[in-house]
Amino acid sequence: MKIHIDLDCFFVSAERTVAPSLVGKPVAVGGRGDPYIFSEGNSRQDLLSDITGSFVGTFFHRYEGDDLAQYIDPDGRIRGIVTTASYEARAFGIKTGMSLREAFSLCPSLIIKAPNMRLYHRLSRALHDFLQERIPMVEQASIDEFYGDLEGWIDDKDVPEFTDALRHAIKRHLNLPVSIGAAHSKYIAKLSTDEAKPFGCRTLFAHEVEPFLRKIPVEKFPGIGRSLQRRCREYRLETLGDLLRAQSLVRSWSPYASALYDRISGADLGELALQAPRKSIGISRTFDPVYDRDELRRRVAILARHLAYAIQRLQVHPTTFTLSLHYLHYPKACQSLTELRWFSERRFRQLAMELFAQTDIHRSGAITHLGLSASHFSAQTHRIFSLLDVENATAEHTLDDATLKIRNKYGLDALRWGNEFTMTPQEPPDTLV
Repeated sequence: MKIHIDLDCFFVSAERTVAPSLVGKPVAVGGRGDPYIFSEGNSRQDLLSDITGSFVGTFFHRYEGDDLAQYIDPDGRIRGIVTTASYEARAFGIKTGMSLREAFSLCPSLIIKAPNMRLYHRLSRALHDFLQERIPMVEQASIDEFYGDLEGWIDDKDVPEFTDALRHAIKRHLNLPVSIGAAHSKYIAKLSTDEAKPFGCRTLFAHEVEPFLRKIPVEKFPGIGRSLQRRCREYRLETLGDLLRAQSLVRSWSPYASALYDRISGADLGELALQAPRKSIGISRTFDPVYDRDELRRRVAILARHLAYAIQRLQVHPTTFTLSLHYLHYPKACQSLTELRWFSERRFRQLAMELFAQTDIHRSGAITHLGLSASHFSAQTHRIFSLLDVENATAEHTLDDATLKIRNKYGLDALRWGNEFTMTPQEPPDTLV
């Protein structure tokens, strides 16, 4: 059997490991667009590149001081959303994604904590190591989700006892509550975890799967997006049981729908992905509308510096680069380009500026979101680089090594590009200062 392990209200549970006084109280961890990364002071950014998942970006701000103050603007407005809420908070109707303003209206006694990603990362890694000592095959799906394969290790009849003992062992050693679902398919195991919450276990044996799926709404199955949900509603397929009875219809929609049918039916049990190599890395930020193109180019340069640092830390050479932006009143826009040469921060910054110029097709429109990503690493694609740039690449690689050492020692903001400052710099914009 395969098991799915989900940390209950992970960010709140993690906060309770260092502040036991929060136990039993309505608590929420807040989130907001990072307003600090574009400041000219120390933006206090930490790099988190080995774990991904909901609300987990490549870079995150290190909050200091009072938690609630991080979400109050100078004009007194409360900004931000709920990223995680305790079950005590959920009893008031507070949900993930809800604005903090609305959350406070539902529960004035709500305790807000600013995210401490260093703590969450450390506890997630500790749980991963803990599971590896007890399960032969472990896949980390996100910062708070894991899969394990018990086939040939634990007899099916002993799985309920094993998972129950495992959740209590995790609580005892790490002080973290988890819920565990078990089934022969990893996809069904994930569904059974939802039924087990909070701090419970649910094992689905083969003869129990079909009755279990009968009552599960279609939208609860991972991978069934809005377009497929609309298609299901058109044919009155409301539950996974309804969907399974319409095999020919579902398979006729698309190869993707057919693959999803195999997952739901159990024809595809889902193999665990062990230490899957990262295929891309990116950084993005959402902010209040900005019309000033000079300011937007400044922000692109800042994002490029941060992403270049992450790429250098990973020691990869991406060949495809993508910039995306969201307009306030126009459709989203995105552009990519591919370049077969060794990665360098200076060249990447130039590419980012070129991409912004190509992507920004509504020059008078306000922009609310910028994103940069890099993919198709040379080690995975086996693409051959041009030999014409070897001399320049060698010099830039030497410069990048030197800047990486300085930033590792003194912080990512120790060296910045000249045009990252709002005031006209004394140094040319292509100069590191």
